Amino acid sequence: MTARAAVILAAGQGTRMKSAKPKVLHKVGGRTLLDWVIDTVEATGCQRIVVVVGAGPSAVRDLVVGRLGEGALAVQDPPQGTGHAVMAAREALADFRGDVLVTNGDCPLLTSTDLEPLFALRAGGADLALLGFEPADALLYGRMVTGPDGVVSRIVEPKEATPAELAIATCYAGMLCAQKDQLFGWLDRTSNQNAKGEYYLTEIVALAALDEALTKAAIAPESAVMGCDTPMQLSQAERIFQDRRRAQALADGVAMPAPETVHFSYDTEIAAGVTVEQFVVFAPGVTVETGAVIRAFSHLEGAVVRAGALIGPYARLRPGADIGEEAHIGNFVEVKKVAVGKGAKANHLSYLGDGSIGAGANIGAGTIFCNYDGFDKHDTHVGAGAFIGSNNSLVAPVTIGPGAYTGSGSVITRPVAADALALERGQQVEKPGWAARFRAAKLAKKAKS
Repeated sequence: MTARAAVILAAGQGTRMKSAKPKVLHKVGGRTLLDWVIDTVEATGCQRIVVVVGAGPSAVRDLVVGRLGEGALAVQDPPQGTGHAVMAAREALADFRGDVLVTNGDCPLLTSTDLEPLFALRAGGADLALLGFEPADALLYGRMVTGPDGVVSRIVEPKEATPAELAIATCYAGMLCAQKDQLFGWLDRTSNQNAKGEYYLTEIVALAALDEALTKAAIAPESAVMGCDTPMQLSQAERIFQDRRRAQALADGVAMPAPETVHFSYDTEIAAGVTVEQFVVFAPGVTVETGAVIRAFSHLEGAVVRAGALIGPYARLRPGADIGEEAHIGNFVEVKKVAVGKGAKANHLSYLGDGSIGAGANIGAGTIFCNYDGFDKHDTHVGAGAFIGSNNSLVAPVTIGPGAYTGSGSVITRPVAADALALERGQQVEKPGWAARFRAAKLAKKAKS
């Protein structure tokens, strides 16, 4: 098979997004647009990936280096159009021999299945393979002018198109594939003699026609090639992603009485037999095992929920929460970096941060793991079968032994031995008749005023 490389265009600032964040770092399904595209081109089998970025330090550059290494960077400085952006990748591909795929960095719904036809066209004899689509509204897209033999002769922008050309349904999606030397040869012949003074990637189609090279097109669904240039388009991509992910979860055997209210992330893993109630959010890094129930209005991130566990309603699981089999995390309970043992329960109004809770332990309402001293985090460990009374503050670092009890209203600052009872309360003082005398005095004062 011919070697494959990809050039991803990610130098644009995305001014229409109206955000200080670079466009390709906005997220769909909890994953950046650029990460989605890198995933996709990796799935096509591209051995080399070059990402074209803008000049200067940036979070985009950091993402590319973190995933692909310094050798995957190409810098476009200053930006002079899409053709110029691809030319910026020449040095990074100097020793590469094979086909080069060019794609935009803001298409989160694009899949390898959508791109594979471009490589198939190349293998079938096309010198230049283009990806097209048929938009519901073609107002802003370049039309692919094609002859009766299916050969594409040029791409015409809507402002320059004749009425007949405007009637063409098939538009250019921004992705193409060609042999490396041919691609850069055509790019070298492009001109910036236009209103914007830029080098357009689409000009190579007409140059290929002049060379009598064969240019063919494959067609992808509009949703697959949609870019995210504006907050509206970003929200549309998110909606499509969520609809797909919900449909997949239902097909996999996840019960959701109101799937349209459940939000998933790109890496959410939910087993068959799980029930997810209304208005649940799965942020990145969540795994839910079979038989678990996630009740309404819960938010989970970076957490594992073991088989048969019950979460919520109104629960929050933060990164590092590991909820054991048959355990219960109830309403208005927040868990962060705590391993909760099998069958343990924290049913109401608690914060459990850093530590562990043993199997079968019971955490009373209003319990707080006081884990932060202003500088460092410390662990709280509750042993198996322990019973933590309501309105307890467990001041870390502290350990409650297996089977131990702590009395309601206690502030526990020292270790509690197994099967012991720990109490920490001031002595209750009662003053008979005080309340009646207090009320009488207040009423008398009010009557005089």
